[in-house]
Amino acid sequence: MPKFNDCVDSRKYKGAVDADISDGNDAGVDGTPAIFINGRMVSGAQPYDVFKKIIDEELAMKR
Repeated sequence: MPKFNDCVDSRKYKGAVDADISDGNDAGVDGTPAIFINGRMVSGAQPYDVFKKIIDEELAMKR
């Protein structure tokens, strides 16, 4: 915990975190988890079937 707290307190990675937040906002992410499959966002915790459906649709478009 001391190493973690020192890292947070030093704000060592603030720039990288802020850049990630900005990128997420630009992509329409408003929470976690957020996963992109070929540019299609899947927001929130989703069951396997949701991912399978999107992946199958994406694969079908490539054929």
